[in-house]
Parts: sequence; structure tokens; C-alpha cells
Amino acid sequence: MEEIIRVGDLSKRYAGSGRYALNKLSLSIAKNEIFGLLGPNGAGKTTLISILCGMVKPTSGELWFDSMPYRQHRRRIQQQIGVVPQEYALYPTLTATENLYYFGSLYGLRSSDLKQRIADGLERVGLSDFAKRPIKTFSGGMQRRVNILAGILHQPHVLFLDEPTVGVDVHSKEVIMKLLKELNTQGTTIIYSSHHLNEAQQFCTKIAIIDEGKIIVEGQPQQLISAVAGATTLENVFIHLTGSQLRDYA
Repeated sequence: MEEIIRVGDLSKRYAGSGRYALNKLSLSIAKNEIFGLLGPNGAGKTTLISILCGMVKPTSGELWFDSMPYRQHRRRIQQQIGVVPQEYALYPTLTATENLYYFGSLYGLRSSDLKQRIADGLERVGLSDFAKRPIKTFSGGMQRRVNILAGILHQPHVLFLDEPTVGVDVHSKEVIMKLLKELNTQGTTIIYSSHHLNEAQQFCTKIAIIDEGKIIVEGQPQQLISAVAGATTLENVFIHLTGSQLRDYA
């Protein structure tokens, strides 16, 4: 399959730290993949995603997006990606529509086109009747749905998701997962990070587990499960490979 992201010997050590958050990590992600990046706390997955999104500079290594070197084409690449963070990136006193207009304008979308995309998006996630209400009056699941819309208005080639269903009710989760699967069938590559391993097992077409700044295993969910004796779920595989020791850090 044709790749859309390639990482070569990527390393990152933060100032003042005695260890590498990423240690010569290499990775290839195919176009139209739903790629899960999983790992225990402090394993390096947040650093990797931050580098892939262009928010953090690596200490060393190379990164290509659709065969373009990231260093030479940073601005062009960032226009083709969408980011949905775990924390709500919304203004609580603005309405859902006002929030989406603001984020859409950041991507340079024109008013007429943006208006239609916002209306269509709110309809798809069941929020048309709440378009003019302030975000602060929304439930967590409603805010999560608007948060996702804000990251996909510009129809990105690659969408980065960090815990897209954390803290939401069952109905909101169903709407969110349906929307994400539709985006993927329409050609959007999805990079997904979560601690919900059962969800990752069902949602992702391929998974990489990161620990101590390196990828320790990679493959399709069922392949990973079949490779570990006695494993019946991705959670079994995760514990087998990373151990059961707590990973608390500050």
C-alpha cells in the first residue's frame, strides 16, 4: 500500500531530561489506514504525535508526509492535517456555530463554503438544533462532537485523534465512531491514540505499541492477538508486552 507518513530514526530528548522520549523510532503509515498508536504513560506516543503534527521539533531523524520532507514543506503539510486533541479546543461562551466559523477561518475556508460545511457537520452529529447555543451549556458528549467537527472542516488528508471518545455517553460514542469511519472510507487516513484498548481493537486496521520511546510491536489487531499465547484481546497483548507495573510519572 502507498504510504502517507514515513518516520526515520526519529529521536527526541527534552531540555533537562536525562532520557530520550523517542529513541531512533522508524515507522510507515499507509494511506487510508486507521492507525492506532498505543502505549503506557510516558512511553513516547504523545511526543510522537506532537512531532507528526508539527507542534514539537525532533532532536534528530527525518519525517516525510506524502513523500514530502517535513522540514522543507512544513506549512503545506500542516494545511493537509487535522488535529483533535483530548482536551476541548473550544471557546465556552461562543455558540457551536461561532466556534466552527472561527476554526474554519483559520484553515482559510471561504464564508459560503464554510457555512455549508458547518451546517452539514452539525447535522451529521445530531446538533443542528443546538447550533446557536453556547458551548458551555453542552454536555461532554456534545462538546466532544463539536471538537471533532472543528478538526475536520477543512477535509484533511490525515486526521490525528487523541482519546476521541473519552468521557462520552454510549450514544455520542456511536455517532463519533460512525463519523470517523465515514471519513476513512472517503479517503482520510486516521492516526488514533487512546487508552481504550477494546475500542482500538475494533476500530483500527493497524496498531503500533510504543514503550520506552520505541515501537515494540506492529501489525493488524488480530495478528497481534494471535501471536501471543493465550491472548484473546488486545489488552492481553498490551499487558504481555509492556508489563503490569504502574507507569505513574510527573
